[in-house]
Amino acid sequence: MPNTGYKVDPKTRFSSRVENYIKYRPSYPNEIIPFLIKQEILKKDSKIADIGSGTGILSELFLKNGNIVYGIEPNDDMRRASENFLKKYSNFMSIKGSAESTNLRELSIDLITAGQAFHWFMLNETKTEFRRILKPKGYVILIWNNRRKYGTNFSSDYEQFILKYGTDYKEVRKNEKNVDKFFKYNKATFYNYQELNFESLKGRLLSTSYIPQEESANFIQMLNELKELYNKHQKNGLIRIEYDTEIYFGQLN
Repeated sequence: MPNTGYKVDPKTRFSSRVENYIKYRPSYPNEIIPFLIKQEILKKDSKIADIGSGTGILSELFLKNGNIVYGIEPNDDMRRASENFLKKYSNFMSIKGSAESTNLRELSIDLITAGQAFHWFMLNETKTEFRRILKPKGYVILIWNNRRKYGTNFSSDYEQFILKYGTDYKEVRKNEKNVDKFFKYNKATFYNYQELNFESLKGRLLSTSYIPQEESANFIQMLNELKELYNKHQKNGLIRIEYDTEIYFGQLN
């Protein structure tokens, strides 16, 4: 069945997926923090702007380290979810803003982080804004979980499943190359994974912005095929999704 491509505003495309996003998106490896400290990029008193902070998954990694984190998120539903998720952290500040207009003070930030949302940033406007808010010698760190598309039978079959049903999946994958246009960086990679039962696998799938929702004509067919995929590959009731957590870090020129 061919996909029907469509355009969705990146600032609103996750509104209907917040609940699944909170429950089923993978977190980030804790090893990232000591790595950044060893690289002399992150300090205990570093003030961080997490751009496109979503439900707060990436923000929490730095909040646990004791850093002050400003979560910048344009989507009201996602931002409210992060405020609830991170309410126990007094060092979290939630701000309505975007990569192109953060509403932060000039030269106020030591470190800018961004996760998956970076794929949707307007590069020129974002770079101008990042230069404005970063202190001299401040760093930009882009971090995301890149699902392994091959290497295991499940990974290969799941990738073909996503290619079949993902409405603008190929366009999203192209956007991943934007980092090369944005800045000169060093890169590090960490292993990450999720072990999911069928309900969790379904929730993980439905948290993705390019996957059809309940009102779509092929929604039931998609879930039936997901169930077949799960039954084919599950071991002791679980499926493992493997990721390469990629970190791109550098300073803006």
